[in-house]
Amino acid sequence: MPYFDAASSAPLHPVARQALMASLDEGWADPARLYREGRRARMLLDAAREAAAEAVGCRPDELVFTPSGTAAVHAGIAGALSGRRRVGRHLVASAVEHSSVFHAAATHEAAGGSFTEVPVERTGAVDSAVFGASLRADTALACLQSANHEVGTEQPVAAVAAHCREAGVPLLVDAAQSLGWGPVAEGWSLLTASAHKWGGPAGVGLLAVRKGVRFAPRGPADERESGRSAGFENLPAIVAAAASLRAVRAEADAEAARLRALVGLVRARVAAGVPDVEVVGDPERRLPHVVTFSCLYVDGETLLHELDRAGFSVSSGSSCTSSTLTPSHVLKAMGVLSEGNVRVSLPSGTAAPDVERFLDVLPGVVAGVRERLGVPASAGAVGGATASAASLVVDALGRRCPIPVIELAKVIGDVPVGGTVTVLADDEAARLDIPAWCEMREQEYVGERPAERGAAYVVRRLS
Repeated sequence: MPYFDAASSAPLHPVARQALMASLDEGWADPARLYREGRRARMLLDAAREAAAEAVGCRPDELVFTPSGTAAVHAGIAGALSGRRRVGRHLVASAVEHSSVFHAAATHEAAGGSFTEVPVERTGAVDSAVFGASLRADTALACLQSANHEVGTEQPVAAVAAHCREAGVPLLVDAAQSLGWGPVAEGWSLLTASAHKWGGPAGVGLLAVRKGVRFAPRGPADERESGRSAGFENLPAIVAAAASLRAVRAEADAEAARLRALVGLVRARVAAGVPDVEVVGDPERRLPHVVTFSCLYVDGETLLHELDRAGFSVSSGSSCTSSTLTPSHVLKAMGVLSEGNVRVSLPSGTAAPDVERFLDVLPGVVAGVRERLGVPASAGAVGGATASAASLVVDALGRRCPIPVIELAKVIGDVPVGGTVTVLADDEAARLDIPAWCEMREQEYVGERPAERGAAYVVRRLS
């Protein structure tokens, strides 16, 4: 069964498996002890740190291992804010960061700090000048991912780092999605990553803090990992993480070129072969293995289940899936369609025939889901010779995506050009998906106004 969700967690790399098994025999002792077994464990830990530091592009004594990438983000943000508390308590981050950044920001705000969320363009990338303008005299830390986890868009790290350097603000880069593909651009002050994203074992994160960055670890002091990550090191997993990082880096250039070609095929074939679909993210400045698209008039949960039944494991940022009741904050920040969202992220070694089979299966799966939802055959085009009312109101209260958009599509042809349709909806996704539908269908989104329940979304027919 093809697994196409490497951005969530990549399959364990063969080198990681070999290193893990070997270090279970050699690396079980306490590396802080001076007897033979402890010295052997310390040598393994030091070697792993040197290998990881080489891949990151930092000194070994600047890097510590954490229990996860999320723990690395939390420790990095908290330590940098605490270390620079005399400068101020202002935190800056892009609107499409990993949720761990926003959880840390919420904790910071609850403690009296301030937070600025920098908007992104429709591709998912920040404008470096806009990011730079958000920096203030009291900004203690800025955060920017190297590449987005949902749509694969690469961020202008070097340009943002230049603005941060000019303002005297340290920049924390979350490199979880990109580190396996290559080093991060110079200019960062702190860097975090997560081993299971590149084929290492879960439960290992990296936190690198450049020398000279003011950093004060939060929480009880611990003698391990420079006091920045408490608890006994999971040495076998750390060794496997470092070994696999070195291995995937050695393969990265060739595999990136191969996967980029497969992703390019997906982008082209989905856009051409599936009606009413929006392929999102930057088409050029992107990770080599990630492609995300959203399908109009499709229930995301049903779509994922049907693809799973067809033998494909993919993920979604759609609001209409069982794991979330609100649209993905990434898709929302980009202003793109969220319903029927599918993220395909290819692991290393993905076979081209598996991608071809996915592309053969997808159109029929989408059509089948639309048919079950009662999407009219004419939903993709607006007719209208029989338009009979200048304005209509559609009551979609209590109905989740994609039903409000489907109901809008059914009646837009019943008003004349210049007429309006008002959709009443209390599903958060409607706020994103109705404007996105208007852009895809070349109709005018007039705006939103409060209603007795939910909101009223007004659309004007242009053609």
